[in-house]
Amino acid sequence: MSEAEAPKQEQHTVATEPVTTSAASAPRGNGLALFALLLGAAGIAVGGWGLWQVRSLEARDQQQLNMVEDARGQTRALAQREQQLTERLAELPSAAELDERRRLLVDLQGDQQQLRQRLETILGASRKDWRLTEAEHLLRLASLRLSALQDIYSATALVQAADDILREQDDPAAYAAREQLAKSLVALRSTQQPDRTGLFLQLGALRDQAAQLNPLVPAFEDKGGVLLDMAAEGDGGSRWSEWLEKLSHYFRIQLNADQDIKPLLSGQNLSQVRLALSLALEQAQWGALHGQTQVYQHSLRQAREVLKGHFNEENPDSRALLARLDELAGQPVEVQAPDLTPALTALQAYLQRTPGAAAESGEPKAAEPAQETGQ
Repeated sequence: MSEAEAPKQEQHTVATEPVTTSAASAPRGNGLALFALLLGAAGIAVGGWGLWQVRSLEARDQQQLNMVEDARGQTRALAQREQQLTERLAELPSAAELDERRRLLVDLQGDQQQLRQRLETILGASRKDWRLTEAEHLLRLASLRLSALQDIYSATALVQAADDILREQDDPAAYAAREQLAKSLVALRSTQQPDRTGLFLQLGALRDQAAQLNPLVPAFEDKGGVLLDMAAEGDGGSRWSEWLEKLSHYFRIQLNADQDIKPLLSGQNLSQVRLALSLALEQAQWGALHGQTQVYQHSLRQAREVLKGHFNEENPDSRALLARLDELAGQPVEVQAPDLTPALTALQAYLQRTPGAAAESGEPKAAEPAQETGQ
């Protein structure tokens, strides 16, 4: 190689060296930038994770604080409950007091047992006397029912109950009393009880019928008469004859009448007659309900007189009402009640032979123990 070519080769070498350096430095700068981005992303992730950890720790601390507050509240409630229990325990009696109360309770139960036994003994001894006193009371009540109300059925039931009590006693000394009770029962059962309630209701129905009772309007047959003869004598076409013809249908002149002619009721007169008839039937109701025969019969007679005196016998309503009054007049309203005095006297004599029963019924024999005590 010559000296002239050597410098050219060196210049070419020097000229190509910068190009190689720039090409090598470009990939190195990209790697650094990527590495820097990775480092930044890693830093951000580490920072976020750290922040999440901090928040988690704060929430956990808050939860623990709440749990601590709840535990403190429960502790305070337990303390208050313990204090209340302590106060109640302090109020309870002691063991000695409990033993004393238990002993008093046992004594009280023993006293009650003795009282119960004593009461059963007294009741067992006096039960018979009480039943006999009850029999006397039933017999007195039967006598009162007969005298006041003439109630045969109730009196029979009461006397039968008194006889059942004597039969339960099974005492031969009660034979005389039971004999009189049997006679009273036979007399009561043979006595017929009048149907006063039925009579009262029937008379009430007759009152309603009497309130609607109307008089029968008379109707005369045209058989001739004085007015008809006068009308026949005149001119048939004259006005006078026409009036006489009409009047002949409303007026009748009989010289030999065999029956009384009753006036036709209307208006206030009819109301007064109906009221008088209703009052008579109402009074008959009172007599039937209270067993007053005189009042009952007298009231029915008054009702019959009102019907016969103011209503025509040809009236079917008044005739039917009059027939019904005749039927009711024969019905009995009062009975001859048997006397229960012999039965009551026999029962009282039997009670006098029983000291306990006599004392219960208030007989004078009850004063004998007091006289003996005074001696």
